[in-house]
Amino acid sequence: MWRLRPGGTPQRIAALPADGLPNGLALDRRSGLLYIADSVLGTVWRVPVTGGTPTKWATAPELRPAGFLGANGIKIHNGAAWVSNLDKGTVLRIPLTCHGDAGPVETRAARLVSVDDIDFTGAGDTLLAAINKDNEVALVRPDGSRTTVLTAADGLENPTSLAVRGGTAYIASGAYFTNNDPNLLFAHVKHGE
Repeated sequence: MWRLRPGGTPQRIAALPADGLPNGLALDRRSGLLYIADSVLGTVWRVPVTGGTPTKWATAPELRPAGFLGANGIKIHNGAAWVSNLDKGTVLRIPLTCHGDAGPVETRAARLVSVDDIDFTGAGDTLLAAINKDNEVALVRPDGSRTTVLTAADGLENPTSLAVRGGTAYIASGAYFTNNDPNLLFAHVKHGE
């Protein structure tokens, strides 16, 4: 990883394993730590934003791939790292303990086949999930139930990444399978969702 400085040269923060695939990145502003989801090694790495040697923070079986890619999207939210697993179609919650260790993994949503990235719609645990292969974004409630809120008809082309800021969701589509229209869309998030 490299740190970008305006007008300066990039500075390396940490070297990650060459046999891995760092695919998701989250910043814990409270602690100044970066959390990196490694899709091939099924690991969440942790490193200070100031740099250093990355440590294996979480290596639970729930993070491993089941043929292609495992741990993928990652966000720090409400005292936990939330991680999607593309192969297993799950969203996992890993509590940050008072000592900074990884707590027991909880599966918060399942049957989200080809889930790529996630982000939260507000202060609660309701989230949006980019469903890559199906060209969908799903609204996933804290009980794990889901509703499709955006589809290919809205312009999605294999959504790979999303971010929610205020009342707006930004969705990047990679068009990996459609090979048609890579794009960046935005949609308003309904208050209370």
